[in-house]
Amino acid sequence: MALRKALTYSKKYARPYTRVSRAKAKSYIKVVPQNKVVKYSVGNLKAYQEGKYSMALHLSSEEPAQIRDNALEASRQLLTKLLDEKLPNMYFLELKVHPHHLIRNNKTAAGAGADRMSSGMSRSFGDIEGRAALVKAGADIFVIHFENEQAARIIRDALVMTKAKLPCKAKILFQRAPVIVK
Repeated sequence: MALRKALTYSKKYARPYTRVSRAKAKSYIKVVPQNKVVKYSVGNLKAYQEGKYSMALHLSSEEPAQIRDNALEASRQLLTKLLDEKLPNMYFLELKVHPHHLIRNNKTAAGAGADRMSSGMSRSFGDIEGRAALVKAGADIFVIHFENEQAARIIRDALVMTKAKLPCKAKILFQRAPVIVK
């Protein structure tokens, strides 16, 4: 089955209409698809926990969006591959959004007169197609922690490539961690 384009789902941050029935068995979604995101954190966790990374780059959404789990996983794999090649064991990557939202597709009939019989995607109680993360405007999608300035350029270039895999406008923000004096 081919995936539908991200544009077919609304870009606004809203839950779809959920069926409410007197019969409890008909009121909830019975089948939940497997999450395609394998890892939510990659890299040198020990150095991150010890506070060795003083800088971070954030990939943030500029608009509310639904990001499918396969788009998140593809982005994470691209980032991991590029950073492992150029900065082995010198970064810590976090995926900040979780695909909890279930996407449904109401298949419509084809043929003459079918448009008068079906309601399309309005009030769709269709089959589950996959999962998506509901992301608000300004929310972080990826955060990468690192130590030196040379790594910043490499990570920024990797994040620019990653932006093409996401269905929303995104921006890259730089953050320097505050220095703690004891």
